[in-house]
Amino acid sequence: LSPFNHFPFFFYLPRNMIENSMFEEEPDVVDLAKDSTAFPVYEVTYEPRSSRLLVRGLGENDMDDDEEDCESSARLLGMSFMNRSSAHRSNSSPYTRQAPPRSCSRPSSRTIVVCVLFLVIVASVTMVFYFLPGCTFTKAGCHKPNKTNPIEPVYPISTNGELFPWAQLRLPQSIKPLSYDLTLNPDLDKMTFTGRTVISMSILHSTNRIVFHGANLNITKATFKASDVTILEYKPRQQLAVNFSEELKAGQYCVLTMEYSANFSNAYDGFYKSFYIDKDRNKRVLAATQFEPLSARKAFPCFDEPAFKATFLIKISRKKTYMTLSNMPKAKSTNLSNGLVQDEFEKTSVNMSTYLVAFIVADFTPNTKNVSETQVSVYSVPEKNGHTEYALTITSKLLEFYNNFFDINYPLKKLDLVAIPDFLAGAMENLGLITFRETTLLVGKESSLLEKQVVASVIAHELAHQWFGNLVTMTWWNDLWLNEGFATYMEYMSLQEVSPDLETGNLFLSVRFRALDKDALNSSHAVSTDVNTTEQVEEMFDSVSYEKGASILLMLNASFPGDQQFRKGIIEYLKQFSGLNTDTDDLWNSLTQSTHHMNVSQMMTSWTSQKGFPLVTVNLMGNQVTLAQEHFLLTSDNTTHTSSLWHIPVTYVNDSCSLAPECRQVFTLKNKSDTFKLSENVTWLKLNYKNTGFYIVDYGKDGWSALAQALFSNVGVLTHEDRASLIHNIFALSRLGRVSFLQVINLLKYVSADTETSPVTEALLQLNNIYRQLEKRQESNLASRMKNFIMSTFRNLTAKQTWEEEENVSKQELRSALLEMACNLNDENCTQQATSLFKKYMESNGTLRIPGDLQQTVFTVAGRSDETWDALFNIYVHATYDSEKRKMLKGLASTQNPQRLVQILSFGLRGSLIQTQELPLVISTMCQSFAGCLFAWDFIQENWDRLIEKFPIGSFAIQAIIKSVTSQSSTQAQLNKVQAFFSGLKERGSQMRSVQEALETIKLNQRWMDRNLPTLQKWL
Repeated sequence: LSPFNHFPFFFYLPRNMIENSMFEEEPDVVDLAKDSTAFPVYEVTYEPRSSRLLVRGLGENDMDDDEEDCESSARLLGMSFMNRSSAHRSNSSPYTRQAPPRSCSRPSSRTIVVCVLFLVIVASVTMVFYFLPGCTFTKAGCHKPNKTNPIEPVYPISTNGELFPWAQLRLPQSIKPLSYDLTLNPDLDKMTFTGRTVISMSILHSTNRIVFHGANLNITKATFKASDVTILEYKPRQQLAVNFSEELKAGQYCVLTMEYSANFSNAYDGFYKSFYIDKDRNKRVLAATQFEPLSARKAFPCFDEPAFKATFLIKISRKKTYMTLSNMPKAKSTNLSNGLVQDEFEKTSVNMSTYLVAFIVADFTPNTKNVSETQVSVYSVPEKNGHTEYALTITSKLLEFYNNFFDINYPLKKLDLVAIPDFLAGAMENLGLITFRETTLLVGKESSLLEKQVVASVIAHELAHQWFGNLVTMTWWNDLWLNEGFATYMEYMSLQEVSPDLETGNLFLSVRFRALDKDALNSSHAVSTDVNTTEQVEEMFDSVSYEKGASILLMLNASFPGDQQFRKGIIEYLKQFSGLNTDTDDLWNSLTQSTHHMNVSQMMTSWTSQKGFPLVTVNLMGNQVTLAQEHFLLTSDNTTHTSSLWHIPVTYVNDSCSLAPECRQVFTLKNKSDTFKLSENVTWLKLNYKNTGFYIVDYGKDGWSALAQALFSNVGVLTHEDRASLIHNIFALSRLGRVSFLQVINLLKYVSADTETSPVTEALLQLNNIYRQLEKRQESNLASRMKNFIMSTFRNLTAKQTWEEEENVSKQELRSALLEMACNLNDENCTQQATSLFKKYMESNGTLRIPGDLQQTVFTVAGRSDETWDALFNIYVHATYDSEKRKMLKGLASTQNPQRLVQILSFGLRGSLIQTQELPLVISTMCQSFAGCLFAWDFIQENWDRLIEKFPIGSFAIQAIIKSVTSQSSTQAQLNKVQAFFSGLKERGSQMRSVQEALETIKLNQRWMDRNLPTLQKWL
């Protein structure tokens, strides 16, 4: 699975700067229904003082006095929305908060006595229940506990009132499914489907129950051994069960058959409906699936855990105007008496987990090619078939590469890649039927290499899963990284070999930095960690499983002597466990056996079994080097730092040899500290060569000064990866409080001379983060000065950028980041150029092509202007090229116009004009500006229940939304409001790890600002 925001890092640089004066003459209430004739459907009340959004029809609630208080999200973000003229308002203004009456009658003595007596009774009853022995309450009452036998588990109650025979999240291991025979009859007119599931299974341990999964299925008939049986359901865990009076004996084979009906899912999981608008503006309906991690059970009853692998035979009925796809090639089609056609697919030739099952009913068209005895096809809606050629070409190259690299051929006769109009994730690796967002599969023939890089990266990731995840699968979601970490690592490694012109190295370096940032938080988790709830399953799809997993594999590979040791080890792992399920220890043991010179298990367990990563401090005295390690833990409270140790392959170069791979030397740090000697005295050391290790380095005051001076004297003395690494590390150490911000500035003195993408974009990202925090604290003077500093630092490099086509990917990345920065900070030359280019684009009716890497800058400038927003919106509505359309949407969401911000959020939530799947993108873009974040925060609070209907609690989408609205907050008022909202959600999301991460981030931002504001004021 590729996360939905699988796009290059420079897309996340700040989009907007908001002028405080924009609110000067705003009226207190704007009636959007009167002001906007373009969107008459929505009646919107805009109350600037409290920033309270009421979008009627989107979950309007009656507000009590506390909600109406002007301490809402406007105050949350540190600013009263009252404009400067508010000081001159009459005290009788209807927006002035009136003090409530203070009078209150004193309670009588009788009232006090009654209350005390009531409390005593409640306390007594509570104690009686508390000290009762645990039991199951039945009609017979609570029986005395049997002191000789352990207390039996308390079983939940099923929907029919009977006891449900299982009380755990994970299914019992007594039954093993062997095969599924699935028949599905979707009705795309009524948005319902019926199904018949036949499960053949083996009894591994004698039992009198079968427990499996099903959700939102109306089971109309169930038979076992030709007899009708009753299906019990426990909805909170989406479990079904059958009880038997006689025990099923170990070694038996049996068959359970069920018939059922269901509605298509309204979210983006299970068997869900989708649609698109064809070239004649007709609405075309289709149905697709997304089962990972826990949604196969929403389409058919099954044993919906990764370890329950089986074979699948699938039959689907359809209208003659549609086609169907599934994991396997089609075996035959049969005309039915009702005028429909039933397509039957071959039985899967390999065992697979339920989350990898997939089927589609649509009217797509393919582009096909034969590669290494496999038929590769890329499917899309008919109008976009011309955008499938690049995906077909790069898939063919990658399939041949992986067949050779893994020394195991792809196991099926066909491989389909399908672009789905409504799809939340970036892509999904279903065996033989990989599904994608249109933006991650389709690119035009004239697309830039940067756009092709996005598509190629996602395809490389999903193809790698055909081996890591599909052929060999983790046993449980606690080891998700075995799937996602490997696929992420292979996506970058494979493209460096298959398509070096895409230059994915910069992208991989950046995502490793972001993984370090997240893993530094106390709310992080170990790569392999306990997963005990459905929400925790969803939350495993994060940067720790993906990017940290990939990072430690990169570090391990770099630790092996020679280029082939690592490859040899993973080939042995894949062959040993082909078709099976594994855990992390299986991988390390396989790699240890294949590399006799080192204990991989001993080394790598320290990286997967504990959260976080080490901070390595270095002390250089002549030719003697002392290294020490500790947990790099960003914490705003008195959390005890762990005594964890890591097995660290510390790489280093020095001033006498620092660029070539031959310069790299290695010292393994296993203890708290250690010392080694160099062959000669050196001026400085740079640790973590090319940032291949997952750790941060502190060189001490003298060490940082020596490195800063070396770079200032000669920017090319270190590789661009090492320069970017130094910039990232010193900002991280500043957040930790280990270096002063003046030391950060001292290192950055050299940056104006740097012209390489990775160090420049890392510096831009870090400085923009500080600028946005200052802006949202209403430190307008400091924010303005920080803006001037950023512009002056990069002015010369920005001035060298052109607005014509650029062929080099790295230069496209650099240009995109610099020009987006300049235009977002209202650089006059940049905004004029972008505006001029957009006007030419409009005048040409879209025939003029804006270079792909400049489109986001141009569309953002157009979206921020009231003069061109409507034109951009009109182009967006009629656009068909998805990558370009997504950039237009980000431009539209960059507006500072309150009415338009509300309209965009309204359309996104309803799925009209703007797809609901794009809401996380819209909110993220809005939150790059101060005003936009106010609206986004209120929108989230008002519509939280609607959001979690569409996006599961803990999902990547919800994680992204929470991070977007909180990551730049840094005041106590902001913290209090965020904490109050999420704590009030209770089971609707209060326990999510992403909430803890958000609160922790705000506290850390607040601490950093408190420490550094005086320095910033003096320095700026």
